[in-house]
Amino acid sequence: MKALSLPKEQREQMIAQIQHFFEVERGESIGDLAADSVLDFFLQSAGPLIYNQALADCRTTLNERMAGLEEDIYALEQHPPLRPRR
Repeated sequence: MKALSLPKEQREQMIAQIQHFFEVERGESIGDLAADSVLDFFLQSAGPLIYNQALADCRTTLNERMAGLEEDIYALEQHPPLRPRR
């Protein structure tokens, strides 16, 4: 799998959020480089897990929709009229 990357604007926003988290939750100030390293760590370690969960969610949704479509197709089936036996 290709390494997860973010557009520049999203990356800058995430770096700012990481810095805010460290300041509020830990009482620590970290610079852009440190926050960027934290972001890279989580993208590399958690990114594939989150990606795989998203794919599993897509599979579930797709299977539910396919089951609904299959029911719709069965509902369209036509059956010949029954004729009494002689």
